[in-house]
Amino acid sequence: MTADRPRPPRLTLGLPVYNGERYLAEAIDALLAQTFTDFELVVCDNASTDSTVEIAQAYADVDPRVRVLRQPRNLGSAANHNTVVRLARGEYFKWVSHDDLYAPGLLQACIDVLDSRPDVVLAHAWTAFVDENGTTINKVPYPLATDDPRPDVRFDSLLRVQGGDDIYGVIRTPVVQAVAPLGSHHLADRTFVTELALQGRFANVPECLYFRRDHPERAERASPGIRRRCAQLDPRRADPRRHPVVRLLVEYVLAYVTGVLRAPIGPREKLRCLGRLALWVVGHLDPLRRRALLQSPDPAVRALGARSPSGRPRPLPPAGRRRPARRGRHPSRSPPAAPR
Repeated sequence: MTADRPRPPRLTLGLPVYNGERYLAEAIDALLAQTFTDFELVVCDNASTDSTVEIAQAYADVDPRVRVLRQPRNLGSAANHNTVVRLARGEYFKWVSHDDLYAPGLLQACIDVLDSRPDVVLAHAWTAFVDENGTTINKVPYPLATDDPRPDVRFDSLLRVQGGDDIYGVIRTPVVQAVAPLGSHHLADRTFVTELALQGRFANVPECLYFRRDHPERAERASPGIRRRCAQLDPRRADPRRHPVVRLLVEYVLAYVTGVLRAPIGPREKLRCLGRLALWVVGHLDPLRRRALLQSPDPAVRALGARSPSGRPRPLPPAGRRRPARRGRHPSRSPPAAPR
């Protein structure tokens, strides 16, 4: 590299945020305290109305690794997340949230895995949930089969198994820039992660190094209904005539289909994935399977399971009518809500 064009950092941290003043400084402090230091932190503000920009700019003024950008208007969470992906200059990329916390060794542990395993496209660590004050309330081991060499097994695991915060893992930048951008349909984060898993294997460090904060303003709690969650991703989704709930659900399933068709896997592997998707769709029509959502380790996801698609509270299905699980199959799941 020449003197006027310095070497790009190895890792880009993308922090999309809207009105995050309450926890932002704590999150940035945790990121700047990482033992791995060769990164850039791109804070992309989505036209916040609080002091988010001022807080982020104060860090940029004293640390050259921090860059602050501001959208001219609120484009929705999905567009803001996709913006930081396009701006990534590092070999690796990671989304980070304004209200979560990170152990000092998290980035180094993930980079070490990616450096040593070329077959892995995403590396992360186990999650612990913390409350508003940062006190740990639940540690969650990683339960998914995303390190399996078979694409259809990884695909099926993401369809059916509760847990996992892979969207906040460290990802190879060419991979994250090659898949479809984060969408704004129902559970768009899960279809995004599933397409990543079809590009290669995931690896999880068996230690709680990522701390996800559960609080009343968290996106999953603040927007309980399908339409409200999708409108947070893209404000245009708030129009019930152009974007009825059935469209948001159909786009959700179609995103899995297109992810399989786009994946760099063979025709037989694609057919296996589509077969597993067909079985999942049929099983997902069973309202009794909502009980799996209520067993999620994520308290916000459990709260979603207790509500209808419109966000209204609804009763549990009768326990006595549950059908026995089939041998060798994962419990059905509805994935976590979209990132903040």
